[in-house]
Amino acid sequence: WFGFNGGSALAADGIAASAFCCTHFAAAAGAVAWACVEWYHRGKPTLLGACSGAVAGLVCITPAAGFVQPMPAIIMGIAAGVVCFLACTSLKNRFGYDDSLDAFGVHGVGGTLGAVLTGVFATRAVWNIGDGKLLGLIEGGYVIVPQIIAAAITWVLAIVLTFIILKVLDATMGLRVSQEEEIADLDFSQHGEEGYIFI
Repeated sequence: WFGFNGGSALAADGIAASAFCCTHFAAAAGAVAWACVEWYHRGKPTLLGACSGAVAGLVCITPAAGFVQPMPAIIMGIAAGVVCFLACTSLKNRFGYDDSLDAFGVHGVGGTLGAVLTGVFATRAVWNIGDGKLLGLIEGGYVIVPQIIAAAITWVLAIVLTFIILKVLDATMGLRVSQEEEIADLDFSQHGEEGYIFI
């Protein structure tokens, strides 16, 4: 993730260093925030929760890494840890959708949050686009509206194309394995090998 966010500058320069730093801070803040919220709601934090929070922070900071400063990156990581925890627990329980790996709760919600918060915290102090315009909402800029529009377009595109792909897969090979195959272990029933041998 550091290579992706820092390397997006295509140079070893100040923007790459800033993106690297923001990526680190957001991941750490996301891990701590998720663990704290989990501790509050469930009585104890878990390692899996902290790792999920770190990924949520990474997802959230990715659109913003080259545009925000370190302190907003920490805020974004905290927001991602809290919001993604709630998406993976309360939101999923309320709507009952099947998301065993919490891809939607962490990546869908975290990515959307990051796209919108980029419009809030982006600053010319990190990325000076040269036209004199202010960027983020905090500094009185304009990019919050385009960020919200882009996020909405992305959601529509993802929903429509995913629906089409799922329909094609359902018509050709089916979307789910049988309950017997699931109970027998998918590693064995689908791949002919055991993934976890504890004996």
